Amino acid sequence: RSNPYQASLLQDSVRRYLQLPADQTVLILHAKVAQKSYGNEKRFFCPPPCVYLSGPGWKLKQEQIKARDLGEAGFRVCGYMGLDSMGSSLMETQKLSFEEQPDAKGFSCAKALYISDTDKRKHFRLVLKLFFSNGQEIGTFHSKLIKVISKPSQKKQSLKNTDLCISSGSKVSLFNRLRSQTVSTRYLSVEGGAFIASARQWAAFTLHLADERCPRSEFPLREGYIRYGSVVQLVCTATGVTLPPLVIRKVMKQYAMLDVDEPISQLHKCAFQFQGSDRMYLCLSTDKVIQFQASPCPKEANRELLNDGSCWTIISTETVEYTFSESLACVREPVSPVPLIAALQLTGGGDVAMLEVQGEYFHAHLKVWFGDVEAETMYRSPKSLVCVVPDVSAFGSDWRWLRYPITVPLLLIRDDGLIYSSSFTFTYTPEQSCIPGQQVLSDVPQDSDKLLDSIHQEFTRTNFHLFMQT
Repeated sequence: RSNPYQASLLQDSVRRYLQLPADQTVLILHAKVAQKSYGNEKRFFCPPPCVYLSGPGWKLKQEQIKARDLGEAGFRVCGYMGLDSMGSSLMETQKLSFEEQPDAKGFSCAKALYISDTDKRKHFRLVLKLFFSNGQEIGTFHSKLIKVISKPSQKKQSLKNTDLCISSGSKVSLFNRLRSQTVSTRYLSVEGGAFIASARQWAAFTLHLADERCPRSEFPLREGYIRYGSVVQLVCTATGVTLPPLVIRKVMKQYAMLDVDEPISQLHKCAFQFQGSDRMYLCLSTDKVIQFQASPCPKEANRELLNDGSCWTIISTETVEYTFSESLACVREPVSPVPLIAALQLTGGGDVAMLEVQGEYFHAHLKVWFGDVEAETMYRSPKSLVCVVPDVSAFGSDWRWLRYPITVPLLLIRDDGLIYSSSFTFTYTPEQSCIPGQQVLSDVPQDSDKLLDSIHQEFTRTNFHLFMQT
């Protein structure tokens, strides 16, 4: 545990952070598979890996640097991205320059990354290094694992090879490449609440499998792998904007195949027919997304002729998000490795309750905090921290019987005060018991202090529940 003086200063900082969080978030979007290059032909990753910087902490940090260093050139964010097998030379990576978008997020993408045919690995990660332009290092961030494939599978997919199949609820990207020309690539994206075809940015969409037997207004979702002929819905992960229910069709030589029901594989050509329509398909026209009416095939009733703009390539995508806050700390070291919490596991109860925090990139200089209360933390491995759950009385001095659940955010804090927030919370839930002669409050007090004062010191009468905010 920290010494009392340092703990008091840090606790004050955490309280200020909880009142006004100034987080800095690094979001990496990338495809789940990458096609290997052959010889001198470089097959650039498509869609290209993208990086978004968001959160009020970036502006605050830049203002601090600007106040310390004269001139405005020193506080711009720049970076380099490459494959994890590459050396430290920046010549082997692609430089990223961030531009500010209308929503105040910084954006950049690595359009020229590829994996050589001399690289024999079956999986790799992307490595992102971020700096301020005055030379101060921000940190190093890794993508999720990417699978290397030689080329899109032409065989009928089997569900035994689930690495290449696309499941309901997973994230995908759709792009269109006219006449197989790289420069003509357009990505399905969302801008201003409308679907567009963008040459620069791409959106990740959650692909849901629907039950076509139900009315369109209900649209219940199903689990399982996506097959051709299925009714699906595309939901933008960033904005929540959705397209109407669509029937996904296999594309062969610019024909939509109406009688194919095999599982969909990575980098397959497909088309999206609006459910219940008269051969109307999702189509792009320059930068617009429109509907295109396919032509029937007189000789083969199971085929419909499409135009180039109606033929899409589908690929699974991944996102990884790193969040930290330097606003209240004198951080001299890079913020990485940024820990990622994946799950919580509670054992024991009463005054011996232990919480195991599971995830990635943990180290011995991290402490688990329940709101503004530091927990006694033990480092177990890069994937596991174990802490003692604080007594509920640590959240105040004058406690009565707990009548309502109290939820506190779960934080990881480095020795130097760097704060790593998470989407996890911890909830103290009271037993539903009544004390004779004591009035039970009929509704939740408006004043949060009254709410806290209702918690009793007797920790052994408290049950625990964990949940993750979605």
